[in-house]
Amino acid sequence: MKTVNEADITPAVLERLADCDDPRFKQIMTSLITHLHAFVRDVRLTEEEWMAAIQFLTRTGQTCTDKRQEFILLSDTLGVSILVITINHPADDGSAESTVMGPFYWENSPEMPLGADLSVGVKGEPTFYSGRVLDANTGAPLANAQLDIWSGDGEGTYDMQMPGDVGMKARGRIRTDAQGRYWFRSIRPTYYPVPTDGPVGDMLKKMGRHPNRPGHIHMIVSAEGHRPVTTHLFVANSPFLDSDAVFGVKDSLIARFDKHPPGKAPDGSQVDQPFYTCEYDFRLRPAV
Repeated sequence: MKTVNEADITPAVLERLADCDDPRFKQIMTSLITHLHAFVRDVRLTEEEWMAAIQFLTRTGQTCTDKRQEFILLSDTLGVSILVITINHPADDGSAESTVMGPFYWENSPEMPLGADLSVGVKGEPTFYSGRVLDANTGAPLANAQLDIWSGDGEGTYDMQMPGDVGMKARGRIRTDAQGRYWFRSIRPTYYPVPTDGPVGDMLKKMGRHPNRPGHIHMIVSAEGHRPVTTHLFVANSPFLDSDAVFGVKDSLIARFDKHPPGKAPDGSQVDQPFYTCEYDFRLRPAV
């Protein structure tokens, strides 16, 4: 067996991929090994530092639960999530831009009728959302398109973070009408910090970074025959728009939230406190 040294360890490892019968996997692993070895050489990594990295990743995995995904948070805060999303979901054709899913998505939120109130049981300023889902190429309305919606409450706290088992809050799935229109009620989202009680929080502190995200509401918008988009609507003038902890802000996703005095809301209901309206159209690319 040949003894390897610093110079030839990388080609020695890459040779072990010779019998790999998955070309894409081989390509990815070749690049990963090459860049990882180059990183170790570049910073002259010590054994203690490499062990600290292993322990950090171990803690990251141990922090994950069925309601918390610390590895997604790590990917988000290092800018990897938004890089992968931007590469795979270009929006230069005028379609809605994608951004990070974040660590608080919950599958199978309840199906709700158009106009539903997603804010039941959560604190926050009433907000009425409306708009259309359209074909990015033709502008034609997309009937029966689905909006899978979730957000924190008016203090930036998600249901997964609330004490006890509160179930799903500020979440729901609605579908557009025959004219591609949607409308629903929720709250005006506010800025909030990502979880900092785990290894990612320790990393951010060590890096000298703040953990805050600007106010936003999440949506996955999909329609038959079209590419789905995972996106946000950001509150215009929210703090941290220019320094989002997960690099998710895109100019096209910053939306106006217009304030109104107490009175009749867009859905015809009476609101006894000031409320907001937000109107936004989503354009989806046809599937290839």
